[in-house]
Amino acid sequence: MARPREFDEAAVLDAAMRCFWQRGYEATSVRELAESMGITGASLYNAFGDKRSLFRKALAHYVASSFDDRVHRFEGHLSPLQAIKAFFAEIIERSLGDEDRKGCMLVNSALEVAPHDPEFQEVVAGVLIKIEAFFGRCVSAGQKTREISCVQPADDLARLLLGVLLGIRVLARTRPEAALLQGLVRPVLALLENSKHQATIS
Repeated sequence: MARPREFDEAAVLDAAMRCFWQRGYEATSVRELAESMGITGASLYNAFGDKRSLFRKALAHYVASSFDDRVHRFEGHLSPLQAIKAFFAEIIERSLGDEDRKGCMLVNSALEVAPHDPEFQEVVAGVLIKIEAFFGRCVSAGQKTREISCVQPADDLARLLLGVLLGIRVLARTRPEAALLQGLVRPVLALLENSKHQATIS
């Protein structure tokens, strides 16, 4: 009969996520992971498989606790435009409050691991598609209610928002300046809000 695990799996997975997030995939050793998780190397392998498998689970945990949580709190509870505004406001707040300049674990993975690893390229691309789809749903819904401008197609605006999001996350690692990050978002929000002006001149 197998012995029950003597640790909180969610807690140790969270610790692994923070370890990878801080150091990156390549620079993080199994020994460092086990120490940060407070378990033995054998327990790590038994519970999560190898380092690669653990990284995939840690990345999924990161996405669930960040993007998925944010969408759950904003989409359907705020108007489409307000959901987009709240999304970026929180991203900027967290970016400015990141004293260690860890950045976004998903974006870090896109830059470090995905380019030379087809499996993780697919994983990261899948999450980016989910983010783009969230923006697309918000824009489409806002265009239907005329809260968001209809001058540009919803798909194009969703891709623009995705690009701005990635730009914020990369820039914040070296230039975590409120004026810079807010200045990236402000023109895009003005573009989305142009519907009222459009109505007055059409």
